[in-house]
Parts: sequence; C-alpha cells; structure tokens
Amino acid sequence: MKKLLIFCLALVVSSTGLLMANGAAEPTPAASAPVAAAQAATSQPVEITLAYPVAVDAPIAQMMNDFAKGFMAENPNVTVKMVFSGGYNDVKTTIQTAIQGKADAPELAVMLAADLYDLINAKFVVSFDEAIAKDKAAQDLVKDILPAFMENSYYNGKLYGLPFQRSAVVLYYNADLLAASGFKAPTSWVELAKIAQALTLDGGRGRWGIEYPTDWPYWTFQPLAIGAGRNVLTNDVTVNFNAPEVVEAIRFYNSLSATYKSTPAGVQANWGSAPQNFAAGKTAMIVHSSGSLSTILANASFKVGVMAVPGKTEGSYASVPGGGNIYLTPGHSPAENDAALKFARYLLEPSRVAGFSKSTGYIPYRKATLDGADWKTYSSAVPQADDIAKALGFAKTELSTQALAQVRTVFHKYLQAAFNGQLDAKAAMDTAQAEAEKILADYK
Repeated sequence: MKKLLIFCLALVVSSTGLLMANGAAEPTPAASAPVAAAQAATSQPVEITLAYPVAVDAPIAQMMNDFAKGFMAENPNVTVKMVFSGGYNDVKTTIQTAIQGKADAPELAVMLAADLYDLINAKFVVSFDEAIAKDKAAQDLVKDILPAFMENSYYNGKLYGLPFQRSAVVLYYNADLLAASGFKAPTSWVELAKIAQALTLDGGRGRWGIEYPTDWPYWTFQPLAIGAGRNVLTNDVTVNFNAPEVVEAIRFYNSLSATYKSTPAGVQANWGSAPQNFAAGKTAMIVHSSGSLSTILANASFKVGVMAVPGKTEGSYASVPGGGNIYLTPGHSPAENDAALKFARYLLEPSRVAGFSKSTGYIPYRKATLDGADWKTYSSAVPQADDIAKALGFAKTELSTQALAQVRTVFHKYLQAAFNGQLDAKAAMDTAQAEAEKILADYK
C-alpha cells in the first residue's frame, strides 16, 4: 500500500482566528479528537488510481484525463492517476492480477455493473459504506441516482457500486430513409422485419436493412426475449434460458436473415463496425448501445431516429440497461478510500454527468442532471438524447447472476450455436438451462 507522508501540524489556525490589535492571536477552542484527526487526514498528500475501459466510440480517455486534472486543481493534496485498461474485462483482469499478485490495485475501477456478484465473491471489491458514512455529500449523491441504475449496486444491504458509463440497448434507424420509403418507425417485430427487408439492397451488398451485433450476445439479445414476454433471468440464482418466449426470440432473430434476407446470417461480429456502417448509410438500422449516440450523430448526414427495440406485439418495446459501476478495491488506507470516494463523487457531479452524457451518449444517471437547465437546453436541440432516456422506461434487469462469468459463458455458447444453426433453438436453450442450473445450484 502506498505510504502517506505524515505532516506534523505545528499550529491550527481557524478562519476566525484573526490577529488582535495587540498582535496576540485570539484563542480558539480545541477541536475534538475525531474532528482533529479528520482535519489532519484531509491535509495529508495521498495518491489514488482509477482504472477504466473505453467501450464506445467517443473521446473517453481525453475526458477522463481532464476530469483528473480538474479534480487535482481543486484538491492539491490528492494525486489522481488514470489507467486505461482496454475493455471492461481488461479492467477486471487488471484488478484480479494486482490483488492475486499481492500488488497495489487501483483504488477505483470501472467494471461491469452486471459483474457485481462475481466481483464481491472474488473479493475484488469492497463496500463504499464506511467511506460514505463520513461524507454527507456522497449520501446525498446516492439518493439522487435514478433507481433503475442502482439495481446492480447493492448486495446484502451494502453499496458496492456507483453507476458510471451507463447505457441501454436501443434501435437506431435512418429516419430520412424510412420516410422516403413510406415507413414510420417500427412498432412490432413484424414491422421491424418488413422494413428491414424492404430497405435491403442487393442482398446486403448495397445496404443491409438491419445489423444486429451478437458477438457478445446476451446484452443485445435480451430486448428480444423481453419483447417476447420473458426476461432471461428472474433473480441472481434463477435463469429462464429455455422459456418458450426466449426460444421464440431466437427464432425471430434467425428469421431476419433466413426469411427476410435483411441482415447477415448467424453471429454478427460487428460491434465496432455497425455504428460506422449505419452513419455511412451502409445499413438502415442497427441495434446498439446508447453510448454510440454522439459519434453516430457527428458522422451521419441524415436524421437519426432512436428508440427502444420493438417487441413481438404491436406497440410493445423493450430494452435493457448496461454499462459500468465505479468500484472500490480492497487493501487501501482510510485516507485513500476517502480520497477515492471524493473523486468518484466529483465524477458524478450533475454538471459533469451532463457533459459526459452529451459527449458520449451514455444516459444521465442523476435526477439533478435531467432536471438541470444545461441538460434541458441540450435535449431540446438533440431530442435523441431524451428518446434514449425514454427507452430506459421499457428496460428490464440486465443478466446478472451468481457465478455470472460461468453462467454467461454457457448462455453465449448455446445462444450463438442457435444463431449459427448448429443447434435447434429449443435444444440449445434446454442444454443451456440445464448447465446453468447446475452452476447456480451451489448458491441456492
């Protein structure tokens, strides 16, 4: 653990301890021991590190470095080091490697909110509760975060994660192209498929009707299952992989290529290229993260529509939240933990949340941000930002279970086997359900 330089405080002078006319200092009451200790702790130099991923096409690294500089300017006793670690799984690996190697792990890490249980069980993270108990501003912050983003923050009554880089699965569509072709935004699976079919040119060589990334499939697939009437999980120890609605959702996905010839067949490993293809007019619609909004708007020459993913029945819609939490790692001093929480709180100030959301497309997770004049001015000029926030109203819980890494691997394996036609959808999901239940049995 980093060693703190210990300052010897020779004299504590209060703001009211002005020199009197005769040159003597006016006496002030001695501070209580806890207050004096807190004052001493806040004046000690401390260094903290935050490890973070970049998961969308936006200038995240530059913004994070700017945040650190701004915080240090306001808090000269705290040095903040920013470590870009790749994707979310890369950040998790960074923390795991440090802790298991008995090295200093970054005090803060932005990792997937859905990984909450795995992170706690592996002892890669600790609760914020002790630090928050001493920080009234942090207590107020927690109360102001939108409830939908706090579902993957608590375990056994303790707070482990503060939402950051939060997103939702949405459907982007070329509104100009749809209008010119006589279509409105789709309101059901059938409409989505027929519009995609009509807008496909030359078997996709000229333009696909829709691209649907499934190389990391559970997240983008969940809205289809929800839209069919059943989420893929009930709680952290119960999954619904072989529910009839989930099987039906797989078959609908496959029909977009097999029946409607409107999207590439099988698993689509196009997460990075789909937003670029959409902005360039190479595809009419994509299912993607709300976090790609700003880049799409900056590069598209047409009116961009954004909405929740249409569901099976007319007028139904679905989405699922995603993204990260800021976590606190174990093995650090109270002073480091307090400084880490203070920096996390700085990142989550309403104005910074607004600026970060405007630059990335991530959804504002604070009520104070959404109610603020800055955000209202922005969303009036960029209505897609509010459309994304509305999509969150149709969202259900993201896949997050005990032993998530194992359960998710099983789900991905058989989901992709069904997408690629290697297994029938029902057979694939029956096998996935059985294997997942075996894994989760130890946690029930």
